[in-house]
Amino acid sequence: MSLRILVYGSLIAAAAAGAGAQPPGANYDESKVPAYQLPDPLVLQNGERVRDAATWMKRRRPEILRLFQTHMFGRAPGRPRGMTFELASIERAALGGKAIRKEVTVSFSADKRGPGMRILIYLPAHAPKPAPVFLGLNFTGNHSVCADPGISLAQIWVKGVKQTAPEESRGQAASRWQVDKVLEHGYGLATIYYGDIEPDFPGGIRHGVRPLFYKPGQTEPDADEWGAIAAWAWGLSRAMDYLETDKDVDARRVAVMGHSRLGKTALWAGAQDTRFALVISNDSGEGGAAISRRRFGETVKNLNDRFPHWFCANYRKFNDREDDLPFDSHELIALIAPRPVYVASAAEDLWADPKGEFLAAVAAGPVYRLLGREPLPSANMPAVNQPLAGTVGYHVRTGKHDVTAYDWDQFLAFAGRWMGK
Repeated sequence: MSLRILVYGSLIAAAAAGAGAQPPGANYDESKVPAYQLPDPLVLQNGERVRDAATWMKRRRPEILRLFQTHMFGRAPGRPRGMTFELASIERAALGGKAIRKEVTVSFSADKRGPGMRILIYLPAHAPKPAPVFLGLNFTGNHSVCADPGISLAQIWVKGVKQTAPEESRGQAASRWQVDKVLEHGYGLATIYYGDIEPDFPGGIRHGVRPLFYKPGQTEPDADEWGAIAAWAWGLSRAMDYLETDKDVDARRVAVMGHSRLGKTALWAGAQDTRFALVISNDSGEGGAAISRRRFGETVKNLNDRFPHWFCANYRKFNDREDDLPFDSHELIALIAPRPVYVASAAEDLWADPKGEFLAAVAAGPVYRLLGREPLPSANMPAVNQPLAGTVGYHVRTGKHDVTAYDWDQFLAFAGRWMGK
C-alpha cells in the first residue's frame, strides 16, 4: 500500500472518529457532573408560558431557532438563485439489478465551475415508486459508501490539498451505509461527500460555498454568520431541493441522517428545514444531541479550540460558560417537533456523552406532548441494545463511535413506523 493511501486513510479515519486523540482532562465521572438547570423550551423570552401549539409554532419555536442561529450555528442564506441540477449518470440495473443508481451534479450558481456538489442516489429497482429516501452526508467520498465500480472516485481534501481518492478506498465506508439493507426495506439512499460543500479544516472556507454569499468587500463571515456545520446543513437542504424534482423519490418521506459531526449537521438541518420528514442523530455528542451543561466528555471549549471553523464566532463566547448558553441541546431536538426524531448513542463513546444525549431526548418531551405527539416512553435510560421509541426514539448500543448494522436496523424500524405506507 502506498504512503499516499496510508495518509489518506488515516486522515479520513481521524475525521470520521472525531479528528484524533481526545484532549486530556475530560470528565467521565458522573459524580463530577455539576448541578445545572435546563432552559424551559415552553417559556417565552418574556417569561410567558407556552400553553398551545399555535404559540409554540408562531412565537416560541422562531425564538429558539434565532438563538441557535445567532449564538451557535450562524445564519445561512436560502436557496441560491441560479442553482442548477444535472443528471450526470443513471444505471437502471446497478448492484446486480437491485438498484437504480443516479448521480446528480448540483451547481450552486450559474457558474458551473463554481461551488457545487454531487449527489449519489440508490433507489430500490423493484419497489414501488416514488420511494422514501434516507439522505446523509459522508466523510470519505461517494465511492466509499458502496463497492460499486460505476461510481467515479471523489476529489478529496487531504491536508488542504485536493486529490483524487485512491482506488483502494472504494467501498471502505460500506459498513456505515448498509446500502443493501436499506434497499431491501424499500428505501432509497442519497449521499453527498461533505467536503464538496466545504472542506473540513480551518481555512477550508476559501474552497467552499460560503464565499459565494459574501457581501462586497467581505473576507470572512460575520460573528453570527454560518460556520461549516451550518454550511453542510445548507447543502442537505439543497439536496432536498433536488429530491423534490425527482419523480422516483417521495419527497414527503425523506429522512435526514448523520453521524458524529454530521449528526450535529443532521439535527440542525432538520431543525431549520421542515421538509425533512424524520431526523436521525448518531453519536452526535457535544454541539449535537448531548446536553452541554453536563460538562461530560467533550465540551464547548473543546469544540471551539479544536474545530474553530464548525460554528459561528459568537459560539466561542461560551467557552467554559455553558450555563450562560440561552439554549441547550434538548431545544435543538425540540425544534424538530412534531416530526419524528431518533437519537442513537454508543456505550463506549463516552466522549459523546450517551447519557447526555438520552437526557436531551427526554427533555424535548414536553414540546412533543404539547403538539400531541408521544415523547420517549421512559425517562429512565435503557440498557444497551434496548431501544425506546415514541415520536422520539433512542438507543444506546454496545461498541464504539461508529455507525453499525445494529444502528441501521433501528433506524429502518423507526422509519417504517413513521414513513411506511
